[in-house]
Formats: sequence, C-alpha cells, structure tokens
Amino acid sequence: MYLIKIKGKAKIPDYLQVRDDNFTLIAYTRTDRPEKALEKCGLGDQIERIKTIMHEIPFGKMTKI
Repeated sequence: MYLIKIKGKAKIPDYLQVRDDNFTLIAYTRTDRPEKALEKCGLGDQIERIKTIMHEIPFGKMTKI
C-alpha cells in the first residue's frame, strides 16, 4: 500500500491518496478528517497507523507502507 500527500492551495485543502500495490486508487480524502473515507474503503483498522505516517511524510512523495 502507498500513501501520497497532496498540498492544497488557497481554499483547496490538503489531500491524501491511498493506493494499493498496483497503484490503484483506494481512498482519496482530506488530511484533516480521513476517518470516514478510510472506514468506507475497509481500512478502519489502520486509521491510527495511516494518520501517524501521514503527518510524517512530505508532500508529493509516494511512500510505501
């Protein structure tokens, strides 16, 4: 699974993409409230792990977890 944090501009918020090993988009959610989207795509058990990693990774850098 891969995470990509995307920087928003002006009124557009920052977003997080969660992709599988084939780079297929699993979830696309705002970084300030990712819980609902992660629950919806079946990653509810990994919310805390993803949130921790999300705050550590730089914008625009794909990170494998």
